[in-house]
Amino acid sequence: MMKTGVKSIALKRYFRSSSVSLKSTLANARNILEAELQNIREAGTWKAERIITSKQDVNISVQGQQKSLLNFCANNYLGLSSHPSVVAAGKAALDKYGAGLSSVRFICGTQDIHRNLEMKIAKFHERDDAILYASCFDANAGLFEVLLDKDDAVLSDELNHASVIDGIRLCKAKRYRYKHRDMKELEAMLQESRSSRLRLIATDGVFSMDGTVTPLKKICDLADKYDALIFVDESHASGFFGKTGRGTEEYFDMKGRIDIINSTLGKALGGSAGGYTTGPHELVDLLRQRSRPYLFSNSLPPPVVASSTAAFDLIMDNSEYPDRVHTNAKRFRSKMKDVGFTIIVLLVF
Repeated sequence: MMKTGVKSIALKRYFRSSSVSLKSTLANARNILEAELQNIREAGTWKAERIITSKQDVNISVQGQQKSLLNFCANNYLGLSSHPSVVAAGKAALDKYGAGLSSVRFICGTQDIHRNLEMKIAKFHERDDAILYASCFDANAGLFEVLLDKDDAVLSDELNHASVIDGIRLCKAKRYRYKHRDMKELEAMLQESRSSRLRLIATDGVFSMDGTVTPLKKICDLADKYDALIFVDESHASGFFGKTGRGTEEYFDMKGRIDIINSTLGKALGGSAGGYTTGPHELVDLLRQRSRPYLFSNSLPPPVVASSTAAFDLIMDNSEYPDRVHTNAKRFRSKMKDVGFTIIVLLVF
């Protein structure tokens, strides 16, 4: 009886001391996290989230504001996020196909609408095939480690999107980072990497933070000279850049010259969610077999797929929407100059 009592006391002390230790560890972690949060505040980079209480549109309602506000912040370049046809397609798919698949694509998560959208994307870009992801971040995370190995090299613009940078970090290829749009440095790196099995030049089409455009013609010339492939993230170009919204290569009148295109469905093309890779069918087939974000993420929900499909239907053979973007941009610059503002144009080629 005494031994049992002693054991009980010892166990209580053990659990009490373990609990104190866990609380101490958590408290220490909280202090570390709070210090990091304070550093962000002091650096002036704290990102506060405004709470919108309406649909995404030109005019929006924001929590705490009495009047509606003009919205110049969204990537809703074509205004399709709340377009009646896009919304109606999402509602209809919710009724017919359900809210989601509860599965990855290769088990039981591929519906006819998924393949229809992939084929529509490929047709839009005039490529062999396309593969859908939960986001373009996932598309970028899933590409490089599948395509490139330790015998390859990837040459990346220093201002590429964070998802491109992170995707490149996941692969085993030798990594080169050239100064933004610096073709002399890129050429030097191409010369240095001549012994590589494959070389991939990776760049954004339109750089979202600076408004610059990749010098695609010069990149293509270098790729031809040094037998390199070209990858372009077109997230801030697809749907509205170029005469019919086909992006950077159309803008430079070089359609079909980019080897691999990644882009998003979450900006101009409906604004809901999702991303994709489009290019040679051999690459797309390999991504279906080995791309981890594709293999281990649930399929895009049917309403998202249908909404994005409707957005493509609106722009597939109609340049009205990209034309409107260009007209509005010119009008905005002109009117701002009229009232005394200096407009800095950063669209550098």
